[in-house]
Amino acid sequence: MKVQAYATHSPTDQLHPFQFMRRDVGPRDVKMEILFCGVCHSDLHQAHNDWKNSIYPMVPGHEIVGRVTEVGGEVKKFKTGELGGVGCFVDSCRVCPSCTAGLEQYCVEGCTQTYNGYERDGKTPTYGGYSTHIVVDQDYLLHVSEKLPPAAVAPLLCAGITTWSPLRHWKIGKGSRIGVVGLGGLGHMAVKFGAAFGAEVTLFSTSPDKEADGKKLGAHRFAMTKDPDTFKKLAGQLDFIIDTVSAPHDYSAYLSTLKLDGTMVCVGVPEDNISFPPFSVIMGRRSLAGSAIGGIAETQEMLDFCAEHNIVADVEVIPIQKINEAYDRMLKNDVKYRFSIDMASLK
Repeated sequence: MKVQAYATHSPTDQLHPFQFMRRDVGPRDVKMEILFCGVCHSDLHQAHNDWKNSIYPMVPGHEIVGRVTEVGGEVKKFKTGELGGVGCFVDSCRVCPSCTAGLEQYCVEGCTQTYNGYERDGKTPTYGGYSTHIVVDQDYLLHVSEKLPPAAVAPLLCAGITTWSPLRHWKIGKGSRIGVVGLGGLGHMAVKFGAAFGAEVTLFSTSPDKEADGKKLGAHRFAMTKDPDTFKKLAGQLDFIIDTVSAPHDYSAYLSTLKLDGTMVCVGVPEDNISFPPFSVIMGRRSLAGSAIGGIAETQEMLDFCAEHNIVADVEVIPIQKINEAYDRMLKNDVKYRFSIDMASLK
Protein backbone atom coordinates (compact mmCIF):
# COMPACT_ATOMS: atom_id res chain seq x y z
CA MET A 1 0.00 0.00 0.00
CA LYS A 2 1.08 3.59 -0.62
CA VAL A 3 1.87 5.36 2.65
CA GLN A 4 2.07 9.07 3.44
CA ALA A 5 5.07 10.10 5.51
CA TYR A 6 7.66 12.75 6.32
CA ALA A 7 11.26 12.10 5.28
CA THR A 8 14.66 13.72 5.09
CA HIS A 9 16.93 13.21 2.08
CA SER A 10 20.30 14.43 3.39
CA PRO A 11 22.02 15.48 6.63
CA THR A 12 21.23 19.13 5.92
CA ASP A 13 17.69 18.62 4.63
CA GLN A 14 14.58 19.31 6.66
CA LEU A 15 11.79 16.74 6.80
CA HIS A 16 9.23 17.02 4.00
CA PRO A 17 6.15 15.07 2.82
CA PHE A 18 7.10 11.76 1.24
CA GLN A 19 5.36 8.69 -0.16
CA PHE A 20 6.53 5.08 -0.18
CA MET A 21 5.12 1.57 -0.43
CA ARG A 22 4.62 -0.70 2.59
CA ARG A 23 4.76 -4.42 1.90
CA ASP A 24 1.62 -6.50 1.60
CA VAL A 25 0.39 -8.16 4.78
CA GLY A 26 1.94 -11.63 4.93
CA PRO A 27 0.60 -14.65 6.84
CA ARG A 28 2.27 -13.58 10.13
CA ASP A 29 2.05 -9.82 9.61
CA VAL A 30 -0.04 -7.18 11.31
CA LYS A 31 -0.91 -3.85 9.70
CA MET A 32 -1.50 -0.86 11.95
CA GLU A 33 -2.77 2.63 11.37
CA ILE A 34 -0.29 4.77 13.29
CA LEU A 35 -1.96 7.06 15.81
CA PHE A 36 1.04 8.63 17.54
CA CYS A 37 4.80 8.52 17.15
CA GLY A 38 7.21 9.84 19.76
CA VAL A 39 10.16 11.99 18.68
CA CYS A 40 13.38 10.48 20.04
CA HIS A 41 16.66 12.38 20.29
CA SER A 42 18.17 9.60 18.16
CA ASP A 43 15.79 10.64 15.35
CA LEU A 44 17.61 13.95 15.33
CA HIS A 45 21.04 12.28 15.37
CA GLN A 46 20.10 9.92 12.57
CA ALA A 47 18.48 12.61 10.42
CA HIS A 48 21.66 14.70 10.71
CA ASN A 49 23.97 11.68 10.22
CA ASP A 50 25.71 12.41 13.52
CA TRP A 51 26.58 8.70 13.91
CA LYS A 52 27.79 8.36 10.31
CA ASN A 53 25.42 5.50 9.42
CA SER A 54 22.39 7.27 7.97
CA ILE A 55 20.47 5.90 4.98
CA TYR A 56 18.48 8.32 2.84
CA PRO A 57 15.70 8.93 2.17
CA MET A 58 14.90 8.42 5.84
CA VAL A 59 11.51 8.26 7.55
CA PRO A 60 12.36 8.44 11.27
CA GLY A 61 10.28 7.25 14.20
CA HIS A 62 10.52 4.21 16.49
CA GLU A 63 8.09 5.09 19.29
CA ILE A 64 4.91 3.97 17.59
CA VAL A 65 1.39 3.36 18.88
CA GLY A 66 -1.35 2.43 16.45
CA ARG A 67 -4.53 0.45 15.93
CA VAL A 68 -4.56 -2.89 14.15
CA THR A 69 -6.44 -2.73 10.86
CA GLU A 70 -5.51 -6.07 9.25
CA VAL A 71 -3.92 -9.35 10.30
CA GLY A 72 -2.42 -12.23 8.31
CA GLY A 73 -4.01 -15.67 8.22
CA GLU A 74 -1.55 -17.18 10.73
CA VAL A 75 -1.68 -14.33 13.25
CA LYS A 76 -2.84 -15.45 16.70
CA LYS A 77 -1.51 -12.70 18.98
CA PHE A 78 -3.50 -9.71 17.69
CA LYS A 79 -6.96 -8.89 16.40
CA THR A 80 -8.23 -5.99 14.34
CA GLY A 81 -9.20 -3.03 16.48
CA GLU A 82 -6.57 -3.64 19.16
CA LEU A 83 -3.91 -1.12 20.10
CA GLY A 84 -0.34 -2.12 19.32
CA GLY A 85 3.12 -0.71 19.74
CA VAL A 86 6.36 -0.84 17.74
CA GLY A 87 9.71 0.07 19.24
CA CYS A 88 13.24 0.34 17.91
CA PHE A 89 13.37 -2.91 15.94
CA VAL A 90 10.98 -4.95 13.81
CA ASP A 91 12.91 -8.20 13.30
CA SER A 92 16.07 -10.10 14.24
CA CYS A 93 17.79 -13.35 13.26
CA ARG A 94 15.64 -15.26 15.81
CA VAL A 95 18.15 -18.08 16.28
CA CYS A 96 21.27 -16.64 17.94
CA PRO A 97 21.78 -16.97 21.73
CA SER A 98 20.57 -13.40 22.31
CA CYS A 99 17.38 -13.84 20.31
CA THR A 100 16.50 -17.18 21.88
CA ALA A 101 17.06 -15.64 25.31
CA GLY A 102 14.57 -12.85 24.58
CA LEU A 103 17.33 -10.27 24.15
CA GLU A 104 16.67 -9.48 20.50
CA GLN A 105 18.17 -6.02 20.94
CA TYR A 106 21.58 -7.73 21.17
CA CYS A 107 21.05 -10.00 18.15
CA VAL A 108 24.44 -11.29 17.02
CA GLU A 109 23.60 -10.53 13.39
CA GLY A 110 22.04 -7.20 14.32
CA CYS A 111 18.34 -6.61 14.77
CA THR A 112 16.34 -4.98 11.99
CA GLN A 113 15.95 -1.33 12.92
CA THR A 114 12.46 0.15 12.58
CA TYR A 115 13.99 2.83 10.38
CA ASN A 116 17.41 3.64 8.95
CA GLY A 117 18.06 -0.03 8.34
CA TYR A 118 17.34 -2.88 5.97
CA GLU A 119 14.95 -5.79 6.14
CA ARG A 120 16.46 -9.27 6.59
CA ASP A 121 17.01 -9.43 2.83
CA GLY A 122 19.73 -6.79 3.31
CA LYS A 123 18.43 -4.50 0.57
CA THR A 124 14.88 -3.32 1.36
CA PRO A 125 15.08 -0.12 3.45
CA THR A 126 13.01 0.20 6.59
CA TYR A 127 10.90 3.30 7.14
CA GLY A 128 9.65 4.41 10.54
CA GLY A 129 6.71 5.89 12.34
CA TYR A 130 6.52 9.38 10.86
CA SER A 131 4.00 7.73 8.54
CA THR A 132 0.36 6.72 8.41
CA HIS A 133 0.72 2.90 8.52
CA ILE A 134 3.19 0.17 9.34
CA VAL A 135 3.32 -3.59 8.67
CA VAL A 136 5.21 -5.75 11.16
CA ASP A 137 5.57 -9.42 12.10
CA GLN A 138 3.31 -10.29 15.05
CA ASP A 139 6.30 -11.42 17.12
CA TYR A 140 7.72 -7.88 17.09
CA LEU A 141 4.50 -6.07 17.91
CA LEU A 142 3.53 -5.19 21.48
CA HIS A 143 0.19 -5.00 23.25
CA VAL A 144 -0.78 -1.52 24.46
CA SER A 145 -3.38 -1.00 27.16
CA GLU A 146 -6.51 1.03 26.43
CA LYS A 147 -6.21 2.44 29.97
CA LEU A 148 -3.47 4.91 29.07
CA PRO A 149 -3.41 7.85 26.60
CA PRO A 150 -1.69 6.56 23.46
CA ALA A 151 0.15 9.83 22.80
CA ALA A 152 1.92 9.49 26.15
CA VAL A 153 2.49 5.74 25.76
CA ALA A 154 4.39 6.14 22.48
CA PRO A 155 7.69 7.34 24.06
CA LEU A 156 7.68 4.30 26.34
CA LEU A 157 8.67 2.25 23.28
CA CYS A 158 12.15 3.80 23.39
CA ALA A 159 12.65 6.31 26.24
CA GLY A 160 10.74 4.04 28.59
CA ILE A 161 12.40 0.73 27.80
CA THR A 162 15.86 2.29 27.48
CA THR A 163 15.70 3.30 31.13
CA TRP A 164 13.59 0.37 32.39
CA SER A 165 15.99 -2.28 31.08
CA PRO A 166 19.14 -1.27 33.03
CA LEU A 167 17.15 -0.54 36.18
CA ARG A 168 15.71 -4.05 36.04
CA HIS A 169 18.96 -5.73 34.98
CA TRP A 170 20.87 -4.23 37.93
CA LYS A 171 17.94 -5.10 40.23
CA ILE A 172 17.15 -1.59 41.41
CA GLY A 173 14.47 -1.64 44.06
CA LYS A 174 13.54 -0.69 47.59
CA GLY A 175 16.61 0.45 49.49
CA SER A 176 18.65 1.25 46.37
CA ARG A 177 20.22 4.70 46.20
CA ILE A 178 20.43 5.76 42.59
CA GLY A 179 21.43 8.80 40.58
CA VAL A 180 19.85 9.97 37.33
CA VAL A 181 22.03 12.23 35.19
CA GLY A 182 19.95 14.60 33.10
CA LEU A 183 16.22 15.32 33.03
CA GLY A 184 15.12 14.96 29.43
CA GLY A 185 13.18 12.36 27.49
CA LEU A 186 15.19 9.50 29.00
CA GLY A 187 15.92 11.06 32.38
CA HIS A 188 12.34 11.85 33.29
CA MET A 189 11.40 8.20 32.69
CA ALA A 190 14.37 7.00 34.77
CA VAL A 191 13.20 9.17 37.66
CA LYS A 192 9.64 7.85 37.38
CA PHE A 193 10.71 4.21 37.22
CA GLY A 194 13.32 4.54 39.97
CA ALA A 195 10.75 6.06 42.31
CA ALA A 196 8.13 3.45 41.33
CA PHE A 197 10.62 0.68 42.17
CA GLY A 198 11.13 2.12 45.66
CA ALA A 199 14.63 3.51 45.15
CA GLU A 200 15.90 6.77 46.61
CA VAL A 201 16.49 8.92 43.53
CA THR A 202 19.02 11.74 43.23
CA LEU A 203 18.64 13.88 40.11
CA PHE A 204 21.82 15.42 38.67
CA SER A 205 21.33 18.46 36.46
CA THR A 206 23.15 21.56 35.25
CA SER A 207 19.90 23.55 35.46
CA PRO A 208 18.42 24.70 38.80
CA ASP A 209 15.08 25.00 37.02
CA LYS A 210 14.90 21.20 36.87
CA GLU A 211 14.72 20.76 40.65
CA ALA A 212 10.99 21.38 41.03
CA ASP A 213 10.14 19.21 38.03
CA GLY A 214 12.45 16.43 39.16
CA LYS A 215 10.86 16.27 42.59
CA LYS A 216 7.38 16.35 41.07
CA LEU A 217 8.35 13.33 38.97
CA GLY A 218 9.58 11.42 42.02
CA ALA A 219 13.18 12.48 42.73
CA HIS A 220 14.08 12.70 46.41
CA ARG A 221 17.20 14.84 46.05
CA PHE A 222 18.51 17.36 43.56
CA ALA A 223 22.21 17.76 42.81
CA MET A 224 23.29 20.90 40.98
CA THR A 225 26.32 19.77 38.97
CA LYS A 226 27.67 23.28 38.38
CA ASP A 227 28.27 23.54 42.12
CA PRO A 228 31.85 22.27 42.73
CA ASP A 229 30.86 20.97 46.17
CA THR A 230 28.11 18.70 44.81
CA PHE A 231 30.38 15.77 43.98
CA LYS A 232 32.31 16.09 47.23
CA LYS A 233 29.11 15.90 49.26
CA LEU A 234 27.88 12.85 47.36
CA ALA A 235 31.19 10.99 47.18
CA GLY A 236 30.72 7.25 47.70
CA GLN A 237 26.98 7.43 48.43
CA LEU A 238 25.20 5.88 45.45
CA ASP A 239 24.69 2.25 44.44
CA PHE A 240 23.86 2.95 40.82
CA ILE A 241 23.79 5.78 38.28
CA ILE A 242 21.92 5.93 34.99
CA ASP A 243 23.49 8.53 32.72
CA THR A 244 21.08 9.81 30.07
CA VAL A 245 23.11 12.77 28.78
CA SER A 246 24.23 12.86 25.16
CA ALA A 247 26.40 15.99 25.50
CA PRO A 248 30.07 15.92 26.62
CA HIS A 249 30.49 15.76 30.42
CA ASP A 250 32.90 14.57 33.11
CA TYR A 251 32.26 10.87 33.67
CA SER A 252 34.83 10.61 36.45
CA ALA A 253 32.94 13.14 38.57
CA TYR A 254 29.82 10.97 38.56
CA LEU A 255 31.80 7.77 39.09
CA SER A 256 33.18 9.33 42.30
CA THR A 257 29.68 9.30 43.82
CA LEU A 258 29.41 5.51 43.61
CA LYS A 259 29.91 3.16 46.55
CA LEU A 260 32.17 0.14 46.49
CA ASP A 261 31.09 -2.07 43.56
CA GLY A 262 28.72 0.61 42.30
CA THR A 263 27.76 0.78 38.63
CA MET A 264 27.22 3.68 36.27
CA VAL A 265 25.30 2.83 33.11
CA CYS A 266 25.40 4.99 30.00
CA VAL A 267 22.24 5.20 27.90
CA GLY A 268 22.92 8.64 26.42
CA VAL A 269 25.13 8.62 23.33
CA PRO A 270 27.49 11.60 22.84
CA GLU A 271 28.76 12.20 19.31
CA ASP A 272 32.41 11.85 20.37
CA ASN A 273 34.21 9.09 22.26
CA ILE A 274 34.33 9.42 26.03
CA SER A 275 37.38 9.29 28.29
CA PHE A 276 37.94 9.02 32.02
CA PRO A 277 40.88 8.37 34.37
CA PRO A 278 41.29 4.63 35.08
CA PHE A 279 41.43 5.31 38.82
CA SER A 280 37.79 6.45 38.58
CA VAL A 281 36.84 2.79 38.32
CA ILE A 282 39.87 1.12 39.93
CA MET A 283 39.29 2.83 43.26
CA GLY A 284 36.07 1.43 44.65
CA ARG A 285 35.96 -1.44 42.14
CA ARG A 286 33.38 0.56 40.24
CA SER A 287 31.92 -0.36 36.86
CA LEU A 288 31.11 1.80 33.86
CA ALA A 289 28.62 -0.03 31.68
CA GLY A 290 26.27 0.51 28.78
CA SER A 291 22.76 -0.66 28.02
CA ALA A 292 20.56 -0.66 24.95
CA ILE A 293 16.80 -0.98 24.76
CA GLY A 294 15.00 -4.12 25.93
CA GLY A 295 13.82 -7.23 24.14
CA ILE A 296 10.21 -7.87 23.20
CA ALA A 297 9.29 -9.71 26.41
CA GLU A 298 10.93 -7.10 28.63
CA THR A 299 9.25 -4.26 26.73
CA GLN A 300 5.87 -5.92 27.17
CA GLU A 301 6.60 -6.32 30.88
CA MET A 302 7.31 -2.58 31.06
CA LEU A 303 4.11 -1.66 29.21
CA ASP A 304 2.05 -3.89 31.52
CA PHE A 305 3.70 -2.33 34.60
CA CYS A 306 2.98 1.15 33.28
CA ALA A 307 -0.67 0.29 32.68
CA GLU A 308 -0.96 -1.10 36.21
CA HIS A 309 0.77 1.88 37.84
CA ASN A 310 -0.49 4.65 35.53
CA ILE A 311 2.98 5.63 34.31
CA VAL A 312 3.42 7.39 30.98
CA ALA A 313 5.81 9.90 29.46
CA ASP A 314 5.26 13.64 29.79
CA VAL A 315 4.52 14.74 26.24
CA GLU A 316 3.75 17.74 24.09
CA VAL A 317 1.55 16.62 21.22
CA ILE A 318 2.33 18.21 17.84
CA PRO A 319 1.12 17.86 14.25
CA ILE A 320 3.65 16.39 11.82
CA GLN A 321 3.86 19.77 10.08
CA LYS A 322 5.77 21.10 13.14
CA ILE A 323 8.43 18.37 13.15
CA ASN A 324 11.24 20.63 11.92
CA GLU A 325 10.39 23.18 14.58
CA ALA A 326 10.37 20.36 17.13
CA TYR A 327 13.88 19.30 16.06
CA ASP A 328 15.11 22.88 16.53
CA ARG A 329 13.51 23.00 19.97
CA MET A 330 15.05 19.66 20.94
CA LEU A 331 18.50 21.11 20.24
CA LYS A 332 17.66 23.83 22.78
CA ASN A 333 16.20 21.33 25.29
CA ASP A 334 12.90 23.15 24.88
CA VAL A 335 10.46 20.30 25.53
CA LYS A 336 9.04 18.68 28.67
CA TYR A 337 9.90 15.96 28.03
CA ARG A 338 9.02 14.30 24.75
CA PHE A 339 7.26 15.37 21.58
CA SER A 340 4.54 13.02 20.38
CA ILE A 341 3.28 13.41 16.82
CA ASP A 342 -0.45 13.12 16.19
CA MET A 343 -0.30 11.21 12.92
CA ALA A 344 -3.90 12.12 12.08
CA SER A 345 -2.37 15.43 11.00
CA LEU A 346 -0.79 13.65 8.01
CA LYS A 347 -4.08 12.52 6.49
